[in-house]
Amino acid sequence: MAPQIANPATTVMATVKVGSKYESKEISGLSHFLEHMTFKGTKRRPKPIDISSELDGLGASYNAFTGQEETAYFAKVRNKHFDQVLDIISDIYLNSTVPKEELEKERGVIIEEINMYEDIPMQRVQEDFLKVLYGDQPAGWPIAGRKEVIKNFKRKDFVDYRKKHYKSENTILTIAGGYSKKNIKKKIENTFGLLEEQPETKLPDVIEKQKKPAESIRFKKSDQTHLIVGFRAFDIHDNRRFALGVLGDILGGGMSSRLFKKIRGEMGAAYYIRAGSSLDTNSGIIEASAGVSNDKVEKVIKAILGEFKKLKEELVGYKEIKKTKEHIIGRMFLAIETSDQLANFYAGQRVKKLDPATPDEIAKRINSVTAEQIKSVANDLFINKGLNLALIGPFKNKKFLTNGEF
Repeated sequence: MAPQIANPATTVMATVKVGSKYESKEISGLSHFLEHMTFKGTKRRPKPIDISSELDGLGASYNAFTGQEETAYFAKVRNKHFDQVLDIISDIYLNSTVPKEELEKERGVIIEEINMYEDIPMQRVQEDFLKVLYGDQPAGWPIAGRKEVIKNFKRKDFVDYRKKHYKSENTILTIAGGYSKKNIKKKIENTFGLLEEQPETKLPDVIEKQKKPAESIRFKKSDQTHLIVGFRAFDIHDNRRFALGVLGDILGGGMSSRLFKKIRGEMGAAYYIRAGSSLDTNSGIIEASAGVSNDKVEKVIKAILGEFKKLKEELVGYKEIKKTKEHIIGRMFLAIETSDQLANFYAGQRVKKLDPATPDEIAKRINSVTAEQIKSVANDLFINKGLNLALIGPFKNKKFLTNGEF
């Protein structure tokens, strides 16, 4: 039996509460592009290799990501390197110089990233689904932006955007792992305490205006059709979110879920089939996605909608709810086993303005969900006017949704 040990690693994560939802059409993709540029040099570490070599020399695992509501920079190291990694993350977050020569190089990298997504239908269908839901507004735009906009960014755009958004009230610093608490507040004050004190940036509203089912069918000659079927939901501050989370897992949270058993197990129509909810500060989705045999698309869509409908009409049994709750809670605890995921767990709550909750507190809320609550939320959300479909496959001039499904 292996000996028990304390967490040997520490993660430092700096999150700015600004992502693609904060952008206008003229700067769509700037949050993500800036994320890339932040690693390209500071006054103390003027070249990209200065930053990467120092982190690699610590044996660090490091990266960054951009979402609709946040951009985060993090590095995970052995506990003894905490001071040094705090210095590095604070330096790139506070002092990025956005070197002009690196900007031109990275522009090509971003465009190739967009090209890559366009060539991966499993990825592209997600962007199409958001466009169906939200149309021509930030919530419906791809996080990486559009190539024609990326090509026109100037260095001043990045400098101005950083100055506007990378400030004290927009910043969340999360430290997780086995670090020493000795002098921790002083160390933070000596680094991130240098942030300019300004009010946080207001998150723009998401416009919800759907009145009937909507669909997007993108033609692509392929051996498989990729699709997403889903409904508008509420935002993450709604108390029904825990019932919706259990509902989503019942539908497609694992290999024993209803959709997996039906679509893959019984019909043999898909390799991947999954479902779940995604709730943000001011928007929400419940969806099912699949990669489907081209000749079974209509049958699969009908089967997926049938499983949604069952949840409106029938109470979920005790054994299935119990199994599902254990699955959700178990996956949550396994997901935060590492310090970087634990940091993201707590930072995510702050980004979405939730009251901080421990995993045990969240598990308690999940365990309190009842069959009646699941059925109630299904009836609230699974209605015709909130139904949406995005599909990529070898189909032209064809519609898959009809009125009267619900």
